[in-house]
Amino acid sequence: MADSTASSSGANCLEKLKNYVRTQKGVILAAEIFISFIIIICYGASHTGGYSSVAICEMIFSMVFFGIFMMEVDKQILVVNWVWSDLFRAGIGAVLYLIVSLINVIGGSGDGARIAGGVFGLIAGLLFAYDTYTIYLQIKSTRQHTAASTDERV
Repeated sequence: MADSTASSSGANCLEKLKNYVRTQKGVILAAEIFISFIIIICYGASHTGGYSSVAICEMIFSMVFFGIFMMEVDKQILVVNWVWSDLFRAGIGAVLYLIVSLINVIGGSGDGARIAGGVFGLIAGLLFAYDTYTIYLQIKSTRQHTAASTDERV
């Protein structure tokens, strides 16, 4: 009896994963996780591996938000404004990736893995910036404008 419950909850989680990856936000988060993993590999292979901390943190944050949005926890826990949290995560990730990647591309002469990590970091910075832009458009479209009261009795 416990096996059927476990397999159905596992199948339910797999279905949620498949359905979420088909959405635009799911594709963006999956791409952020994948490119952060590639950057970790590149910086790990370089002579100076200290730049991998940005990629590790951003990959973990992307995985956390992927899990939250996939399992629809954002609709259950209403204390946190998940859209604004995601906006800050993506915006800070874009800025950090662009800064660290420019440092690595400019100063990485003789270290091919560091330069490759920097180039992938620039791509990741653009991806995170695009994610920030899509979240901003989502916030802008869901914000409702309430009309001012025209009641003359004050």
